[in-house]
Amino acid sequence: MTLTTKITGGFSEHITCQIDPGQYVFAEAGKFRWKTTNVTMETRLSTPGGKADQATQQAKQGGGILKAALATATEVGKRVLTGQSLALQWFTPGGGSGLVSFAGDQPGQVRAIEISDGVGWRAESRALICAEGSVGYDIDWAGFNLGRRSKEGFIFEHFTGSGTVLVAGGGSLIDLNPADYGGKIQVHTGAVVAFADSVDFNVERVGALNAQLVMTAAFGGTGINLVTLSGDGTVILQSTLHRQFEHEERNDHRAESSGIGGLLGSI
Repeated sequence: MTLTTKITGGFSEHITCQIDPGQYVFAEAGKFRWKTTNVTMETRLSTPGGKADQATQQAKQGGGILKAALATATEVGKRVLTGQSLALQWFTPGGGSGLVSFAGDQPGQVRAIEISDGVGWRAESRALICAEGSVGYDIDWAGFNLGRRSKEGFIFEHFTGSGTVLVAGGGSLIDLNPADYGGKIQVHTGAVVAFADSVDFNVERVGALNAQLVMTAAFGGTGINLVTLSGDGTVILQSTLHRQFEHEERNDHRAESSGIGGLLGSI
């Protein structure tokens, strides 16, 4: 059964999902906007289909409570390390179909991704809005070396199984396939939203270590490394970079601290 979705809005899109009997969706905390009254909302520490969820179901049927607690603690710990919310919100309809609406945490567009044919997807850790309950969910780290070189960390959310996943990005989104551009594209480290598992992810230096590279690192706005995406599959990129929002938040805090309160504090 396919999840019915409708994307609306202009400057900042949001998604409305029709959840039919037998379906449910889960979402990152803070992405929920509104719902019909027949849709119940439950906050859980476990993810659908994960070890914690399976252990919890077994515990309800007389299985090991300790095993469920340990599995949940492990799952929560992984999410804490990625800087994500501790819990997910689950939405289930009752007495027929129901509606629930979500939006991203920054102005931008939304994409609906259909997971099928054994090909999963990876999304940047801030991209997930919601997903169908039949989708498997886990945390995937690209590795310390890649994360260090990219300065973004690259903690991915990994989706497998079958069903619909909704992701969001800043500004406008664009879909590309590296196979259409010689098999490989180079991308700003802050522009990646999501990509299919059939696409290989890496980080490479822009050029040789020379004066030009120093100029690029100091004034080019991209650093000395770029993300490379290769293979045959869909890649979703965003026009507004993650770091732009991070810098704006820092500047807002600096402006507040440099005002009257900051002046009195320094005196």
